[in-house]
Amino acid sequence: MNKQDSPTILAAIDLGSNSFHMIISRLRDDHFQVVDKLREMVQLRAGLDAQGCLSEVAQDRAIACLERFGQRIKDLPKESVRVVGTNTLRIAKNSDSFLHKANKALGHSIEIITGEEEARLIYLGVAQTLIFDDSRRLVIDIGGGSTELIIGENSVGLERKSLEMGCVSYSKRFFPNGELSALRMKLAIIAAGTHLRSIQKKYRDIGWSEAIGASGTIRCVAHIVRDKGWCGDGMITLEALNKLIEYMVDQKQMKAILLEGMTAERSSVLPGGIAILKAVFNQLKIDKIIVSNGALREGLLYDLLGRINHDDERERTVQTLARRYHVDEVQSVRIILMLDNLFEQVAETWHLNEKHRHSLHWAAKLHEIGLSISHDHYQKHSYYLLAHSHLPGFSREEQGVLAIMVRGQRRVFPKKHIKTLPFFIASVNSAFNNLVAFSNGV
Repeated sequence: MNKQDSPTILAAIDLGSNSFHMIISRLRDDHFQVVDKLREMVQLRAGLDAQGCLSEVAQDRAIACLERFGQRIKDLPKESVRVVGTNTLRIAKNSDSFLHKANKALGHSIEIITGEEEARLIYLGVAQTLIFDDSRRLVIDIGGGSTELIIGENSVGLERKSLEMGCVSYSKRFFPNGELSALRMKLAIIAAGTHLRSIQKKYRDIGWSEAIGASGTIRCVAHIVRDKGWCGDGMITLEALNKLIEYMVDQKQMKAILLEGMTAERSSVLPGGIAILKAVFNQLKIDKIIVSNGALREGLLYDLLGRINHDDERERTVQTLARRYHVDEVQSVRIILMLDNLFEQVAETWHLNEKHRHSLHWAAKLHEIGLSISHDHYQKHSYYLLAHSHLPGFSREEQGVLAIMVRGQRRVFPKKHIKTLPFFIASVNSAFNNLVAFSNGV
């Protein structure tokens, strides 16, 4: 894409477990000027039933929100919008059927990202909204279904982890119906601390000079302790957090707590988030957190800008893997040249675009990584490595597509694997059918 052809309005949507966020920004000289922000507390995580499926009521709330979001971005081109789903959509057993309706309601495709990819994007969003020097930072983001902790310098994350604990899941588990007590809070803090023990030594050994908090729970806590006069603006101290916990426990019910500006929806999930935050303070020996305005959606915008400016994290990931598994670069270049020749011949008929070309190039660069394990059935080894490695920049579907393309390079085309990616089939539509027909005829 040429500079003059680059979109000037970009949008990022974060389908979180508690809230859906949308940010629309105008791009000027590679910097963003916010045009609009929308946020709705959909509480998707609260709609998960005992079988791990999203209830119809929760889906209806989400679809109604996405239809409103869709009206706002209906005139934006596909390449100007990035939409991601996080923890709840990662674990919901019926997420595929929900996404089919959600894509239609929004008018743009939704990607499901891994926990580590979510952490990478959160750090990128925070890094772009703070004045960073060369100091090392710890970034903490407590979401509805997961908590991300990242250590980084400047705009580069050095260590990142996503833990299965969030304000919605913990509030539902430990504080049903908003019931508060010292015992409930203690049990919630212990449970969160147990999750954190898996990373606490490594994180403490790496170290950091400053702890940064992002997203709804931490910003809400910061507003409360500031309004109560327990702490300065834009920060949370351990002392202030302890005072807030003591105050909440004394009230015995969340509905008895009247806090200015806090909605009933936020109030219902706050206890679980506070318990997780307290555990983070305890296990990582933190005495103060500074609050950032940046989060996942800002990270999405800057990641999208990188793709537009040909600074794509996915390309770096592919290059790193190719080096790690000692890929024959000369052979990869030969295959890419052949693929480009074939691509040009069928692109118009099969309705292919540059997105498909990029996927072909990445597959060509990585199709032989399985040779590092064995020559026999190396396409299967390549598939396994790509399907189960952490690939920064790639969504869950993109990673699956890449693995399947590599798996299909030899012998029988992997139709059974493709069935696990229904949205891939929908996205390429007639191209997929032509490709299967072509491969069967070769």
